[in-house]
Amino acid sequence: MVVDAEKVLQALLEEDPGIRAEWERSQKLNRDPRVTPVGRFLRQSSLDELPQLINILRGEMSLVGPRPIVPAEMLRYGDQLGSYISARPGLTGLWQINGRSDCSYDKRVELDADYVSNWRFAADIFILVQTVSTVIGRKGSC
Repeated sequence: MVVDAEKVLQALLEEDPGIRAEWERSQKLNRDPRVTPVGRFLRQSSLDELPQLINILRGEMSLVGPRPIVPAEMLRYGDQLGSYISARPGLTGLWQINGRSDCSYDKRVELDADYVSNWRFAADIFILVQTVSTVIGRKGSC
């Protein structure tokens, strides 16, 4: 990320309604000016996710589960928040194999809630296998 990334984002959202709409829809930007060329490569290759393995080893995350969110995103979960916070966040999940950045935030919430409500060990194995294909194919990565 560039220096003062949050200030850069706020200025961009204030001056460009199209970018603001994209951000409100997905909490991501396809051409995020805050991301450096090295950061872009790390995101596209999903190498930026590797440090989360430390959180998994600490027991703070699972391999599979709903995507971690920051407190400001909790409002977007509405009545689904209870099911979301009842599960340990995961390195990968339904959202990651069903479009990642190509999905709207509402779809992400729906996928996270569905995962928690219908959890099965066999589904976790399927998600892990699909994640490899998704990452190698760089599907939905920005």
